[in-house]
Amino acid sequence: MIDELINEIEAKYEGLNRKLSDPAVMNDRQRYAETAKAHADLQPAYDLVRRYREAERSLSEAEEILAGDGAVEPEMREFLREEMSTSREAMEQLAEEIRVAMLEPDPNDEKDVIIEVRAGAGGNEASLFAADLLRMYSRHAEQKKLKTRILSSSETEMGGFKEVIVEVEGKGAYSAFKYESGVHRVQRIPVTESGGRIHTSTATVAVLPEAEDVEVDIDPADVRVDIFRSTGPGGQSVNTTDSAVRLTHVPTGLVVSCQNEKSQLQNKQQAMKILRARLYEHKLAEQQKELADARKSMVGTGDRSQKIRTYNFPQGRVTDHRVGLTLHKLDAILQGDIGEFTEALAAHDRAEQLKV
Repeated sequence: MIDELINEIEAKYEGLNRKLSDPAVMNDRQRYAETAKAHADLQPAYDLVRRYREAERSLSEAEEILAGDGAVEPEMREFLREEMSTSREAMEQLAEEIRVAMLEPDPNDEKDVIIEVRAGAGGNEASLFAADLLRMYSRHAEQKKLKTRILSSSETEMGGFKEVIVEVEGKGAYSAFKYESGVHRVQRIPVTESGGRIHTSTATVAVLPEAEDVEVDIDPADVRVDIFRSTGPGGQSVNTTDSAVRLTHVPTGLVVSCQNEKSQLQNKQQAMKILRARLYEHKLAEQQKELADARKSMVGTGDRSQKIRTYNFPQGRVTDHRVGLTLHKLDAILQGDIGEFTEALAAHDRAEQLKV
């Protein structure tokens, strides 16, 4: 398996090198830029492959000497065995790193992000916890040199939030927050609790990469054009020729008719403009539905049992239930130090991808 992957990387790298020195590619700015980017993207994996090949050669040479007919002194024999063991360990480690390096990156990782935090179960205490999460994410963004901006909020009298939506801008914003989606649970004594009892409350978090501007590209082959006679009032020139146009966008079934203009060309242009606007609206609605579905899958119902992470104040610990990681530094985490969780979840994500 790893041999096939290494051969594939070497062949692809050599092919890209040839393209970069091909005059036809060099003279085509776009092709050269695309090839150079592919080369740069593959470089880290290729560097690992070179190290793998070096370890492989060291192992092969040591095995060859030990299997040879010539006498090998005991000290040299021991050295070669250690060399073989070291080479095998290096190859195993490098093989894992090569597999990880060749995983497809998340296309959203570099995008700006929208974080939506909503109070869940627990009344006022839930809204105060939502405010805590907002501060935590704002501090984490600062640490990552990312910009934050509150887009909308619904505050409570006690200083919490029923809902707050914040935009985070900067390279890698989504990758910094992508694992925060879900139900966050807090266990603490509320400020309004006079009996000293610990309450459990929740807040839901949805992390959404900012959508690209919707673009409408109409393939002429997807549009059926029908020409018919306009039906204006008698005597008007619009109904004396077959100038009316009906456009049918076959993939979506959208139909647009236009007969107000005198010429067939003008009616077709107007109809195409209307069709483009309707397709834009159609595509935008689909995009918004996808975001709504993604948001729903992220946060569930907000019930206490649907938790991804628990913040336990009496014991000063935070547990991420997805990877079973508990950190006893609640204060630091609430100040934005969530990097250990992100790294553990990213490693778990990579491991799951490698199983496929």
